[in-house]
Amino acid sequence: MPVFSKFEKTIGSNGKLSRKVLVLNNNYEPLSICNVKKALILLYLGKAELIAACDGKFLHSVSTKMPYPSIVRLATYVHVPHKTIVLSRKNVLRRDGHRCQYCGRADVTLTVDHIIPRSRGGKETWDNLVAACVYCNNKKGDRTPSEANMKLLRKPIRPNHVMFIRHFVNVVDEEWKPYLFMN
Repeated sequence: MPVFSKFEKTIGSNGKLSRKVLVLNNNYEPLSICNVKKALILLYLGKAELIAACDGKFLHSVSTKMPYPSIVRLATYVHVPHKTIVLSRKNVLRRDGHRCQYCGRADVTLTVDHIIPRSRGGKETWDNLVAACVYCNNKKGDRTPSEANMKLLRKPIRPNHVMFIRHFVNVVDEEWKPYLFMN
């Protein structure tokens, strides 16, 4: 019987194996997020090493006891081509934290606004698109923010994959913060 079938039978179907685990490349660079089950498979096969475990938590099977992983590091370096985040409406909203970049509201329907309007040569780029509520987008209209007497709360930037790893999980474990450049 595979070892993880034993763990699943011991744990049951209460979702403990779906908790998030930070996966680091061999050089400690954040690579991705996986669930506990995938992390345990990597550890069991010797493809990763445990960097941090949840204090006092263990997964038990009939013959094995393993610490509950929080961070794992791959045993070999994985070359990943330059990670570019695709420019899309969903990713612009995610980058801006699902908040209007003019008034800061998050409880309304959001659109994507061109800071420099397309009619004036504004491009579809990370630094020209922001999340905006319908009210602010209509108020700004076909003008620049300064012409509409509106101010951006934050200058838009091109996001990186680490930023999206942070946004992927709602609550970041304290052990993850140094690896996600949050200290």
